[in-house]
Amino acid sequence: MQFTDFSKLNLQRLPSPCFVVDQVAIERNLKILKRVADASGAKVLAALKAFSMWQLGPLTASYLDGICASGLHEALLGRDEYQATGRPNEVHVYSAAFSEEDLAELLTFADHIVFNSTGQWRRFQDIIEAARAKRPELAFGLRINPEHSEGSVPIYDPCAPGSRLGIRLADLQGQDLSGISGLHFHTLCEQGFAELDRTLTAVEDKFGHLLKQMQWINFGGGHHITVPGYDVAGLIARIKAFADKYSVQVYIEPGEAIAIGTGVLCAQVLDIIESDGQQALLDTSATCHMPDTLEMPYRPDITGAGEVGQFPHNYRLGGLTCLAGDIINDYSFAQPLAIGQRLIFEDMSHYTMVKTSTFNGTKLPAIVLWNSLTDELQVVKEFGYEDFKQRLS
Repeated sequence: MQFTDFSKLNLQRLPSPCFVVDQVAIERNLKILKRVADASGAKVLAALKAFSMWQLGPLTASYLDGICASGLHEALLGRDEYQATGRPNEVHVYSAAFSEEDLAELLTFADHIVFNSTGQWRRFQDIIEAARAKRPELAFGLRINPEHSEGSVPIYDPCAPGSRLGIRLADLQGQDLSGISGLHFHTLCEQGFAELDRTLTAVEDKFGHLLKQMQWINFGGGHHITVPGYDVAGLIARIKAFADKYSVQVYIEPGEAIAIGTGVLCAQVLDIIESDGQQALLDTSATCHMPDTLEMPYRPDITGAGEVGQFPHNYRLGGLTCLAGDIINDYSFAQPLAIGQRLIFEDMSHYTMVKTSTFNGTKLPAIVLWNSLTDELQVVKEFGYEDFKQRLS
């Protein structure tokens, strides 16, 4: 999926490899999310775990209500970089488990803190109460597990049997929820409104009696709200009905929906070898730069390329690391590939920059901001030896 025609971009202006993000496309997505917030009354948070390009923090903050973080460092980034003049921006934090040291710092600035277990909530009561005495506006929640799966990939299913994420209804029975003002669930991954609608029904069936005691609920992320065809009107109506029924403030925290269709990874061919077919080695890496291609797994689209056999020239594309399985996938091209040729991997903004590594000392891709309307190009960051060295000791 791509909302921008990156073929208009002169690839020779770019360092290689690099991520290129179109600010125009980001703003398109932010406008859709703000429309959902304005029409439904929900508050929309940017999930930094999916897209943390803080160069766009002020722009994001000008449209959304804040950020959600998965721990201290993301929360600090949200506090420091995702602020907009004249608009309050909330910092929400959930973690599968907090250390006491991290939680103590979070309590000094976060707005909502969500616990994954009642055990952690009880264990940290002393520092929680001390923080609340200084900041009475602090809000605390619990992540629930509605035990309703909509995903098909087990690694991304927090409702799978044996999940460590969220509290099941049976484990909440008899628990004292004094001081808890909200509930949080996150069960979706790249899914539409119908999946959310069914999930909300499961949440109501199991936890409806508790919702009447709450002030807010967070529907989590994984909503493909900005994808063409998403039932935005249905989402708005469902949020309004849910908020009215339980008298709660609804939050949603899209991550991918902010960045989907907005960026690419540009790489170049370093070598071409014969090994049971033609193989092209690139200056990028599946394991270092796009690990979801191995974890999900999925096959990223390449501009101008097709499935094997679709075009005359077939290649297996691989990375430059020593991992034998550092294979991106198999593709065909209308013309033979040439050493030095640039390739564009599409839809590479979300869950890429946030997951890169320097395994083998592999250079991290540069980060470039492009305006597809004006053709203005800004190389925001290039990485080198010092970036690799400073991650080690």
